[in-house]
Amino acid sequence: MLKKVLVIGSGGREHALAWKASLSSDVSAVFVAPGNAGTALEKKTTNVPLQPSDFEGLLNFALDEQIDLVIVGPEDVLVNGIVDQFREAGVPCFGPTKKAARLEGSKEFSKDFMTRHKIPTAQFQSFSDLEKAIDYLKHQDYPLVIKADGLAAGKGVVICRDMRQAGQCIEEMLSGEVFDGAGEKIVIEEFLQGEEASFICMVNEQDFLVMASSQDHKAAYNGDAGPNTGGMGAYSPAPVIDPQMHEAVIEQVIKPTINGLVEDGISYTGFLYAGLMIQDGIPNVLEFNCRMGDPESQVIMMRLKSDLVTLCMAALTGRLGETEAEWFPQDALGVVMASQGYPGDYAKGRRIDGLETVFDNNTKVFHAGTRLVHGEVTASGGRVLCITALGKNIVEAQKEAYKAASSISWQGGWHRDDIGHRAVYRFQASE
Repeated sequence: MLKKVLVIGSGGREHALAWKASLSSDVSAVFVAPGNAGTALEKKTTNVPLQPSDFEGLLNFALDEQIDLVIVGPEDVLVNGIVDQFREAGVPCFGPTKKAARLEGSKEFSKDFMTRHKIPTAQFQSFSDLEKAIDYLKHQDYPLVIKADGLAAGKGVVICRDMRQAGQCIEEMLSGEVFDGAGEKIVIEEFLQGEEASFICMVNEQDFLVMASSQDHKAAYNGDAGPNTGGMGAYSPAPVIDPQMHEAVIEQVIKPTINGLVEDGISYTGFLYAGLMIQDGIPNVLEFNCRMGDPESQVIMMRLKSDLVTLCMAALTGRLGETEAEWFPQDALGVVMASQGYPGDYAKGRRIDGLETVFDNNTKVFHAGTRLVHGEVTASGGRVLCITALGKNIVEAQKEAYKAASSISWQGGWHRDDIGHRAVYRFQASE
């Protein structure tokens, strides 16, 4: 019997997940709540006018439509316990429970967890008292990193170059005036140097399935300069995760994390994302996320040859340990196109031109902050599109992604020009 799938969320990650689910021959319909202009235009995919925070409305919809699988995209609803409610009602829901999602929902909880289970990470201290935090700053080396304890849409991490900047940052965070109170408790940690990578697994209790490696670009501007964003582009695979490092991450990070969750009495099912800083052969964990990354999802879903729905159902039915994932051999690269002003205040409602361009099967335009207004696609968010392409190598993938991006525009729309620069440099140096 064909399955019905519900994807919760409205960003580029959710478009990628919904698109991949719609390709399954076992799926008759994919619903996205609330979705965006991109999900509205996909075959087999229908937007549902329900917000992710409307747990009751979403659950009633799932029961009425007899949904066979729910995939939760955003972290905030996972942290607030949406999976618990769906499971109590007997609706299969792929994602961690409220208790398990604390691994992302609280930086302090996550850092304490890593320390307790000997998972490599930066040294840190947590504070909720301004005077104690300021006094701590006086005795630290710079730069250092200040993180809001709670969720801050990927922007609650600030690299501070000196004490003046650090003092101003913690005053703003601890006041509760920024990040909607997510910074009323903060974590101050040492600044780690090296190369970042994203290592994502599907997890069910003690079983896990490793997804393709990827690398995100958090900084807003070329050369990895400027403020942190939710992510300005990504590529997969990440060359820094070579076979030796892949094994090191599994042995030093993934297995201790999964075993630690079991030891702590925490049942975990869903995506587990380890954001890594790799230096001198050591994979330090910068953060854990309890869901797929964005824009990592876009490049990973482009490379996934296996059926996403089959993988999710295997996890939910305890068969993940006997399941393997197949991947297309090409590299994938995604370029995020953003609205003028992002990651600060940005303009909305501007019409996007060029989306009617016909691309081949190796190029896909994933929507994030878009809306359909009278049949026209408009920019409604900070990160608007992720132009993603496959190539026989990273240079070809980069070339094709930027070629496609050049045909799409709107007033004030912009993107970084150097997504994938580390991998491109490595590839060219090896030629």
